[in-house]
Amino acid sequence: MVDDDAGKPRESLGRILTRAVRLRCPACGHERLYSGWAMRRSCPKCGLNWQREPGFYLGSIYINYGLTALLLAIVYPLLLFGGWASNQQLLAGALVFCLIFPIWFHRYARSLWLAFDVWLDPDSPRSLSPGSDERPNSREQSAGD
Repeated sequence: MVDDDAGKPRESLGRILTRAVRLRCPACGHERLYSGWAMRRSCPKCGLNWQREPGFYLGSIYINYGLTALLLAIVYPLLLFGGWASNQQLLAGALVFCLIFPIWFHRYARSLWLAFDVWLDPDSPRSLSPGSDERPNSREQSAGD
């Protein structure tokens, strides 16, 4: 598929989602989105800004909640009506699952949300130049004051 504005080939959704699941930059696939549990500001390789405007990642909550609810809605009845566990056991397991899974999946939900944005808008904000440091050092900040 060709992007009409830029005239360059548009990345396939499959490739972008693969990068998202691997927690890599959805635009180039080279750099990691996270350093530990903290999301980095931008891609040092391609310059894609990962820290968008406030509230940008609110949509990732829908991905996180939706997958948690979908998994629970499928597994709970299967285990209950299959006779593998009692209702009380399943309720306890569902409580633990609903507390732990969204915390673990948080990074992936944000990565998927960013990937969908890059796929839908390939010319998304690239405010930082490729190879730039993630944060300006204190000398640069104080020099501008």
